[in-house]
Amino acid sequence: MNVTVWGCRGSITSPGRDTLRYGGETTCLEIVTDGGDRIVIDAGSGLRRLGQHILKDPDVADITLLLTHAHWDHLVGFPFFRPAFFSKYTITLCGGSDPRISVLKSLRHQMEPPYFPVDMSVMKAKFVTGCTCGCSECGNELAVGSGSHRCESIPLSHPNGGYGFKLTDNRGRAFVLLTDNELRYRHETGLDREGYVEFCRDARLLFHDACYTEEKYERTRTWGHSTYKDAIDLAIDAGVERLGLFHHNPDRGDDEIDGILGWCRSYISGRGSGLDCFACAEGMTLAV
Repeated sequence: MNVTVWGCRGSITSPGRDTLRYGGETTCLEIVTDGGDRIVIDAGSGLRRLGQHILKDPDVADITLLLTHAHWDHLVGFPFFRPAFFSKYTITLCGGSDPRISVLKSLRHQMEPPYFPVDMSVMKAKFVTGCTCGCSECGNELAVGSGSHRCESIPLSHPNGGYGFKLTDNRGRAFVLLTDNELRYRHETGLDREGYVEFCRDARLLFHDACYTEEKYERTRTWGHSTYKDAIDLAIDAGVERLGLFHHNPDRGDDEIDGILGWCRSYISGRGSGLDCFACAEGMTLAV
């Protein structure tokens, strides 16, 4: 499968001169499976440009949308997702244990007055809400699209809850997204650290929340995000091959991310690990 980053910024869109290289769009990923299925994770501001890209591909008609949670930075792009306005497209909604209610309700609510000038009824795509990405608590799994990949979910340690996702192909190669996940504090709906280690075990590629420095975390503990050191330690302990630092702090410019990445690579070397660590950036596509 190929994973393309359309948005990797956290909390709020952050355009400007200082975010040109890593980007300022909020969370949105596109996964194209070996079988040609199109899976989108999160509807952050990056979803707008992804929608324009999809419209240019005449072969795409079915889209699966996985939603990690309903905080605004993960929903804000949906009203501007142009495929949703055309009857050609079928959009299957997934996320958590009850997407039939929660995902559709969250997407519809942000387009209700007084938040948006048009409501969801103007969208002509067919929305399918019977999909449930398997929750690790109950051991369920979902074969997404053509069934060439398996999807699993896990509760995030984050205020108001949420879900992380793992997509695994038929050869056992896995991509994991754990954005908005606080590893050093267990929120009410979250798991302990070992639960996340096992979920990520031997993944080919992991994108994990790396929002805070150690100094910043002292003031933001319980806010639902991790330090980049926490993300590295998790990846090493889980035997992950590649780690993408994700959910960049909105106040963090490109040069600061470069400096953090240099520290991360030195820390990984000091731990005697061969982990490949990089900072996620808009426009990058990675093969898993």
